[in-house]
Amino acid sequence: MGWVVTAVGGLVVVVGLRDVFQTLWHPTGTGWLSGHVMSAVWRLARSQQQRGRPGVLAGPVAMVLSIVAWVVVLVVGFTLVYAPHMPEGFLLGSSLDPSRRGGWLDALYASTVTLATLGYGDIVPSASWLRVVVPGQALLGFATLTAAATWVMQIYPALVRRRVLALRLAGLHRVGPARFVGDPHGQFAAQVLESLAAGVVQARVDLTQYSSTYYFRDGTEETSLAAMLGTAQELSEAARDAPREDVRVAGELLGLAVHDLAGILDQQYLHRDAGVTEVLEAYADDHGHRVVRAG
Repeated sequence: MGWVVTAVGGLVVVVGLRDVFQTLWHPTGTGWLSGHVMSAVWRLARSQQQRGRPGVLAGPVAMVLSIVAWVVVLVVGFTLVYAPHMPEGFLLGSSLDPSRRGGWLDALYASTVTLATLGYGDIVPSASWLRVVVPGQALLGFATLTAAATWVMQIYPALVRRRVLALRLAGLHRVGPARFVGDPHGQFAAQVLESLAAGVVQARVDLTQYSSTYYFRDGTEETSLAAMLGTAQELSEAARDAPREDVRVAGELLGLAVHDLAGILDQQYLHRDAGVTEVLEAYADDHGHRVVRAG
């Protein structure tokens, strides 16, 4: 029976490591555990938002709780590995009474201090296989902390890119989409539209690779891509009637980029099975904003 518990613990560890890998390095950027944690925090923040409390901290809180969930899973998994072999598989420090040691509490203690790489030395492995497993857990603990820092460094540049794109769209909204693309002598409209299309494509890639960025809410409309994507759609539509061919082509590229981004939003988060306009409105509403449009 003891080895069955150990095997179950090993399986729990594998599940936790798989979730870390899927969240940080898998192309979809979505782990089962971290995804559920972030979705639950988002739903709670949305309920608070409906009561007049903005959920701007939902994303950071969800990230912290996801990291805590990874740590808990690994600690519990290794606790299950150690518990059936406690204390006979370990050497106890001189200050510990062997007759009073052993069981789940000591296994939890050994698992926690090992994962945290503290290494107090009062409980050390003596069985040959445990002398391999315990240092391996310490390495996994260090790797988990490194992975958490990597996750933060991956997420925030993507958020900066998203907010910069939103601010650019906010500026163009003030100018007016029709005025911007309607000048027959305008030399830069096509370049700007192409640049916006590239920005929307980058936002789509970021959302696919780092799905947790969806759960970060921006506090103002000007910095919220959820609010400003309507302007990108309007620019694309206005460019269809532009007098310049290059502007019309660039507008079509922008429209395709917005369409693809709306498809990802609907497929992964909103599940509305609707057109682009409806999806953009649902996206803005989910982030506590309205779609900013001309007029």
